[in-house]
Amino acid sequence: MNKGRRSIRLRDYDYSQPGVYFITICTLHRGYPFGEIVDGKMVLNEMGDIAAESWQWLERQYEYVVLDEWVIMPNHLHGIIVITDCRGGSRTAPTRNVRTRLDQPNRKPLGRLIGAFKTVSTKRINEMHNTPGAKLWQRNYYEHIIRSDDEMNRIRRYISHNPAKWEFDRENPSVRSRNEKTG
Repeated sequence: MNKGRRSIRLRDYDYSQPGVYFITICTLHRGYPFGEIVDGKMVLNEMGDIAAESWQWLERQYEYVVLDEWVIMPNHLHGIIVITDCRGGSRTAPTRNVRTRLDQPNRKPLGRLIGAFKTVSTKRINEMHNTPGAKLWQRNYYEHIIRSDDEMNRIRRYISHNPAKWEFDRENPSVRSRNEKTG
């Protein structure tokens, strides 16, 4: 880890074990490449479609990944990833670290799944724009372990209502400029 960078991951937690994770991934420099919010609904452009297809690719690529509620926003993605045990799934995350990677030999941990999504989406978008090597996503991402059905339902609502609340979102450039003028 780089000096000065503090990890937000839980120390000694095995992120490859079955669990439910709320993820937010932001674009580099908070650019707005994926489309726009129109009448409270996200309208994806071609790059947004590629980001959405790449997100859905995770579930097709890895048998132990289930995607729950998710949304692509103009400059970020919110999603719930469920890492299952491949024998019927897990709907809430365990609160203790009981499994080791030896129990899950071919299972990628959450960070590597997010890395795979970023790589696939960036590569496809760069091919479309003939911009090899251009970065699309911020280096890190936000994650939160979901530990109860109530929390899961609250986060699902947050994700599904996110486009309708864009006019108040601090990631929205017009909100940011309003805050800079008043702050």
